[in-house]
Amino acid sequence: MPVIRDIPLSLKTGAVLRRQGLGGKAKVRPEIQRLIDEQLASTDSAHLLEPAAAYEYYPVSGMNGSQISLEGDKAIHGPALPAILPEAKELVVLICTIGPKLEKQASDYTKKGEALRGMLLDGIGSAAVDTLVPKILRIIAGEVAPRGYEISSPVNPGMPGFPMSEQWNLVELSKAHEIGVSLTPSGILVPRKSTSMVIGVGPKMTRWTQAEVCARCSLRKTCPYKIQGVNHDSLQR
Repeated sequence: MPVIRDIPLSLKTGAVLRRQGLGGKAKVRPEIQRLIDEQLASTDSAHLLEPAAAYEYYPVSGMNGSQISLEGDKAIHGPALPAILPEAKELVVLICTIGPKLEKQASDYTKKGEALRGMLLDGIGSAAVDTLVPKILRIIAGEVAPRGYEISSPVNPGMPGFPMSEQWNLVELSKAHEIGVSLTPSGILVPRKSTSMVIGVGPKMTRWTQAEVCARCSLRKTCPYKIQGVNHDSLQR
């Protein structure tokens, strides 16, 4: 089971602003911009980010309309998976996290009455997860390339046809406890700045743009961070 730690992350102010729903730098008051820059610097100096990933490869043994069966008498359930990943020879089950330190600091700010600092730090945490995931995907793509394989775009629980209840399954299959990630009784990942996903592996895998990912998401009508501009016909691939 691969575990990767100490992944260097370079956070951009624009990514933090998007996660805060603040738009571009031109729309942000100078004092907010200065505070974001200060928070980014303190995040680095205090080592608040502890990025890590745990993942495992599972050969596909079969598919039907509601699940993908894996070798070892395991399965991942949800009608979206066989529909989106019909050519997958393997599945990678992946959990990424930035650890608990940043979340604790953001909570401490809020408790001390510094809600703005807490909110901005929370946005930095979300941007860090957004930055971490592509790095891990590139590593996995490099691992499978010598076998003539590619990776699909990730499929996350909560997307239509992939129920959140599968979080329990993904945490177990990825051995997420190795990087300190667990689930609350209601199925929320802890630390909160963590994410889970399934990736298809095979000779020729379909990938989609971030706009297409947003169009698949169950929050596509209300999410302030969604990316527009998807060609809906392309989602029928």
